[in-house]
This record gives sequence, C-alpha cells and structure tokens, in this order.
Amino acid sequence: MNTSVQRGGSFRVLAFSTAALTLGLIVFGAVVRVTDSGLGCGSDWPLCNGTIFPPLDNVTAWIEWLHRLFAALIGLFGLGMLATAWRAYRRNNRVVLNTVALAAALFVVQSALGAFVVVLDLPPTFVTLHLGTSMLMLGALIASWVLAWVKPTPRARDQVTTLMYANAIFLLVIVLTGALVRGSGATLACTDWPLCNGAIFPAGQGQLALVHMFHRFAVLALGVSLALMLVQVWRHRDGFTRQLALGACVLYLGQAGVGAMYVLTVAGSFWGAAHVGMAAATWTLLITLCIVEAVNVGDLKLESSGSKETWKQPSQATA
Repeated sequence: MNTSVQRGGSFRVLAFSTAALTLGLIVFGAVVRVTDSGLGCGSDWPLCNGTIFPPLDNVTAWIEWLHRLFAALIGLFGLGMLATAWRAYRRNNRVVLNTVALAAALFVVQSALGAFVVVLDLPPTFVTLHLGTSMLMLGALIASWVLAWVKPTPRARDQVTTLMYANAIFLLVIVLTGALVRGSGATLACTDWPLCNGAIFPAGQGQLALVHMFHRFAVLALGVSLALMLVQVWRHRDGFTRQLALGACVLYLGQAGVGAMYVLTVAGSFWGAAHVGMAAATWTLLITLCIVEAVNVGDLKLESSGSKETWKQPSQATA
C-alpha cells in the first residue's frame, strides 16, 4: 500500500479521535462551570493550590485538575495530528495541513485563555472567549477530518450555501451569548419556561432577565433559520447533505429542550453540562455540513496531487 495513503488513513483516525476528545473537553468545561469548580485549584496555574496533585478530599480541585489534564491530553493528540498531517499532506492537499495548523494555533490561544481565566478569577469576558475559542478549535479539527476524506461533487454556489454558513455563525454567536448568561449571573433570572416569570418580554424585571430572554429569543430565531435551511436543503440537495442538515436540526431541538430543563430544574448540573454538550454536537454537524458544501461549491479546493485540483466548474464536471 502507498505510504501516503497509509498516513492519510492514520491521520483520519487521529483527527476524528482528537475532535471527539475536544467535544468531551467542552462538556467537561461545562461541568467545571456548573459545579463552580473553576477556582478549585485557586488562582494557581499550571499547579493546583501550589501542588502538582490536589488533596484527595477536595472534589472541586480534582474536577478542575482533571479538566486541565484532559486539555493536556488533547495537546498531545494535536501534536500527533500535526506531525502526521505534515508527512501525509505537505505535498498534496495542503488545505488539510493548513487547517490542522489553524487548530494548533487555536489550542495555544485556548490554553492561554484558560490560564487567564484562573489567574484573573474567572472574569465573564474571558470565560466566554475561552468557550468560543474551544468551539472554533473543535470546528477546525472537524474541518481537517472532513477535508481528509470528502470527495467533491461540483455544484454552483447558491442561497442554500449562504444559509448553511449563516446558521453555523449564528449558532456560534448563540453559544457565546449563553456563556454570557451564566457569566453575568442571569441563569435563573427567569425561573419558568418558555415565559420569563410569567411575561413574554420582561421589560420591568431588570437587566438580568432581559439578558436571559435575549438568549432565548436568539435560540428561537436560530430554530426558524435552521428550519428554513432544512427545507431548502431538502429541495436542492440530496444524500449525505440532507442527513447532516436533518441531524443538526434534531440536535438543535434536543439542545433547546435541555436548555428548558436546565431552567426548570433550577440550574441542575447535569442539564447544564448536557446543554453545552448538545450545542457543541449541533455545531459539529453544522461545521461538517459547511465544509462538505464548501468543497462542493469550490470555496475550498482540494488537491489530488502536486497542484492538480479535483474541483471543476459544474459545467466542466458534466462535460
């Protein structure tokens, strides 16, 4: 078997594993937040309250310490990805190598933000940036994995393409507003669902209630946008693209339901972590959908060898 093919297969396994671990890290980060373990190791970093290992009876310290260990493990996997991508793709399909390099850069930024969050006693802005960078890193890892196996089906760029890209961006913004809801202390500003303390628009209930409801309205708007995207995909796309769009919509509905349970259970830890996990899973499918579409419409051009591109204009592909 060709050595580059073997390395490409190894890369795909490694990329998928690293992306899966990163998704797990995002959920673990949510566990850290909902259990108030963010300062379980005090303001020390990389040590934990001045020691390498936390005391056995300090649960919050162990949660935070294991989160850091999880991140370090992903760093090792990332180094393996970078080395494998360099060997397998530096002469062809360099878009894969470039995407892995982007993920590596985002990992460095994400780690630095994680340290700042601890040293600066969890300021909401840095907590939000930390989560946002983690989501972008997950997106880059998913993109590198998809780009290593996807084969283009050339088609013209249209309004469906724009809807896919817009929904991915919209979801990322909503994830960030959700982090701000918790960081600002607005999680339980509305104690019922779907209303906010009995009102549709809590104009007289204070700023925190408004922040909370803004997030809910944004989630509702995303639902409408995703439904529109699904209808258009069903009309103008087929096969795998339909499956990805449908899966993203189903996960979105699950995520919205879990968000409701988080409020109704008075910020239950399980539901809080599941809420973030479902959002990250929805993001994963939307990114996969966007990368497949970007390859098909030529926004991302793959190389089969040297400099020969496999993507052609739709008119050429059918000639």
